[in-house]
Amino acid sequence: MSPTEYAPKRKRAAAILSLIGNTRMIPLHFEKEGITVYAKCEFLNPSGSIKDRLAKTVLVDAESRGLLQDDSIILECTSGNTGIALSMLGTAMGYRVTILMSEGASQERRMLIRQLGAELILFESEGRYQTGINMSQEMAAKDSRYFLPKQFENTLNVEDHLHTTGQEIIQQIPTAIDGFVTGYGTGGTLAGVGTAIKNHYPNARIMAMEPAEAALLAGEMPCCHCIEGVADGFIPKLLQGAPLDGGIKVSSSEAMAMTKRLQKEFGFLVGTSSGANVSAALKLAQELGPNSVVVTLLCDRAERYFSTSLFK
Repeated sequence: MSPTEYAPKRKRAAAILSLIGNTRMIPLHFEKEGITVYAKCEFLNPSGSIKDRLAKTVLVDAESRGLLQDDSIILECTSGNTGIALSMLGTAMGYRVTILMSEGASQERRMLIRQLGAELILFESEGRYQTGINMSQEMAAKDSRYFLPKQFENTLNVEDHLHTTGQEIIQQIPTAIDGFVTGYGTGGTLAGVGTAIKNHYPNARIMAMEPAEAALLAGEMPCCHCIEGVADGFIPKLLQGAPLDGGIKVSSSEAMAMTKRLQKEFGFLVGTSSGANVSAALKLAQELGPNSVVVTLLCDRAERYFSTSLFK
């Protein structure tokens, strides 16, 4: 049963669930470069990020299969956006939510999660995301009430983007797609959308955007970067088998500059991962030619970055 066909236990949840997905596709005309790239506006999802799709799919599936009970507690380790999305939907669907997040996450993300009624537990990661994942597994082993969405290994993450986000993109672009590029955290979006586009347009180039300081797919060691939500220090399992044709490196400074350009030239208040994606898309379009059709994603809104270097 698809999430769109499922009626949640609590009728109040239907309203917020209905707002997720089917986001707009827009052309971004870069006059100086003479290039147009296409961007899907995932920041228009109700909690402000693409992670609403994952939260909807996993929670609706779990509820429909009886994996969520009245006393269940949704527990997930997240860099922020997934936590916000799970907090939003968990509240609407009537479940308690506990989010594990690194102490390095922005203050705004913490505030949004708490404002949505979830419990927030911060942990010292020292750059190791696995620390939080291990914590969630240990907590779930001690208390059967905990339900783990497991965003980094749940195949529903890939399947949802294959059947929803990817299909929306194909329908929204009237001509052949020459390239698709986006960053990866869990790998679900890149794998799912990439597969959908590759199945429809075999010659399309599917590229992974990676921080230049942490280009893991290029065989480099992870290092510090300021593109939140991507390249968490390891290559996720969900990215294995994705139809990747290569990677495009974007430095933190390039991501920051493009994010500010999107804000000040185009009027889009988006976050640094969106700037990094557009920077990578522009590079790919320049390589493929001025008439190429390259698609990327605007992943989240800027209000969760006020206390970061993006606004300094």
